[in-house]
Parts: sequence; C-alpha cells; structure tokens
Amino acid sequence: MKTIKKFAMPAFASLLLVAAAGAARAEFPEKPVEMTVLFGGSAQTVGQVLADQMSKKLGSPVVAVGRKGGGGAIGYTYVHGTAADGYNIVWNSNSISSTYHAGKLPFDFKAFTPIAQVGKELPVLAVRSESGWKTLKEMAEAGKKQKLKIAVGGLGSFTHIVSAALFNRLGVEVNYIPGGQGREVAELLAGRVDGVLRFPSEVQSHVKAGTLKVLCVAAKDVSVDGLDAPTCDKAGASGLDLSMWRGLAAPAGTPPAVIAKLQKAAQDAVSSPEFQSAAKNVGFVPAFLPADQFGKVIASDDKEIGDLMKQIGVGKK
Repeated sequence: MKTIKKFAMPAFASLLLVAAAGAARAEFPEKPVEMTVLFGGSAQTVGQVLADQMSKKLGSPVVAVGRKGGGGAIGYTYVHGTAADGYNIVWNSNSISSTYHAGKLPFDFKAFTPIAQVGKELPVLAVRSESGWKTLKEMAEAGKKQKLKIAVGGLGSFTHIVSAALFNRLGVEVNYIPGGQGREVAELLAGRVDGVLRFPSEVQSHVKAGTLKVLCVAAKDVSVDGLDAPTCDKAGASGLDLSMWRGLAAPAGTPPAVIAKLQKAAQDAVSSPEFQSAAKNVGFVPAFLPADQFGKVIASDDKEIGDLMKQIGVGKK
C-alpha cells in the first residue's frame, strides 16, 4: 500500500501540471494577432493606431498587414481562409457588401463574425472653389443644363453607390469617372472632372488652401472637424444618410470568449487619447459599437447597398 502511494501521488500531481499547462496554452492571445488592412489612406493610418493601442490592451502584439486590391476582395479572401481562432482578423468596412454584390467575392458578410465597430468615415461632395458653386442646389441646377462628370473610386465602389444615391435624389444625370489609387482628387484639381465624393482626409488640406469647397456631407446629424458644410439631406438630397463604417471581424466560428477579448481591446483602444487624436487629424469619427449591435448594422447596410447597386446597374442580378 505504501508503494502504491509513493507512485500515485506524483502521477496525480503531474496530471495536474499537464492540465494547468494546457489551460495556460489555451489562454488567448498566446501569440501575435494579425490584422489585415484592406485599403491605404485614412484606413491604413487609423488601422495602424488601432493595432498599436490594441496591442497594449491585449498584452500581445496586434500586427497591421496591408492586403490591398480588388476593392477589399484580396484581404477578405485571405482572412476567410484562415483558422477561426482570433489570430487573423480584418479591419473591415461596408466594402464587404459592395465587393460581394459586385460579384467579386463568393461569400458575403456572414462569412465573418463581428468583433466591434470602431468608427465612421463620412463621404463628402467636393468641387473646385473656382466653379462658383456655393451650394448643392447650385451644382444641381448646373447639372441639369450640362452633364456633370463625377470621379468615384471605381464602378460599384462605395463612393460610386453614395454618389448615385445623391444625384438620383437631385434628379440629375451624371457621368461617373472611375479613378482609384487616390487619383480622384487630383483629377478634380486638374479640372478634368466637376466633383468628387471622397472622404474628409483626402480633401481637408485642399479646403484649407482654398482650392476645394465641400458642398455637403453624406451622413445625417454628424459633423466633420474642420469642414463647415451641411448634410446632403439638408442641402437638398432628402433622406441621404450613408457613411463608411469601419470595424473588426474574424472568420465565422471564432469562439465567443475570443471575440469578447478582442472587442474589449478595441473598445479600450478607441477611447485612448492616442486614437482620438489620430482620428481627429484625418476626419475619422470614433463610434464604437459592440459585436451584437455592429452585426445588426452590417446586415442592414448589406441589404441597402445590394438594393442600391441593382438600381444603378452594377449589382448582381
């Protein structure tokens, strides 16, 4: 009996150690988290600050990796193909819907589990100051006499969708000129197009320099620091309320406990002074939403974007 005790006790103790070690290994995160960034510009700038701040909150690196192209299709496809363990997440946006409904992805937003909405970018309509248009209605009147050329990020892109929704409400037919790679504002400054619908970070410096004027902001009841402009809704495009949300998502099936940890890290990051300051500098509006609420926003916007894309002839039949 004594012999049995001598061998049984150490064996039991070692089992406890193995179990404890297994629990420790299961604690998320035990290695760096990779955050795929789909676009450059303000998305990349804000995404990098978000990753830095989340690293501090998680106690493990969050590494921002650019995977650009195809309107987000390249990055979404990469993350979709990774394990649902929280170590690969995507800095996502409405592009999950516009890219899917354009037929560039074989899966939709349901292929991902929402983590958190982080904020919004509000599309703005900008024209050259020398155009003489001081209001949206003045531009619309000119557009009824001569067809306007409006630069957009690409046919079927989010800026194309918002532009179509805006000018359809005004009853103005326009020619949409696809740009991409940040060329839209340069085309406007050169006088090759009459207007652009882009994000604040791309036009703010030109507005300050006096070369561009913002006629309206495409979202309701939200202002952009540094831009003195009415909402498009109040300026004449009644009911227009479209903004580019940005947030985080993981492959569908990621454990709820992992999502909760990432959500909390994102929430703490958004409230940090560093993130708030960076967001203000590029016209990004911090607007945190937890996973459940964020999921409802994604689903609602997906339907609206799908419907709009069919209306303008760039969506799947």
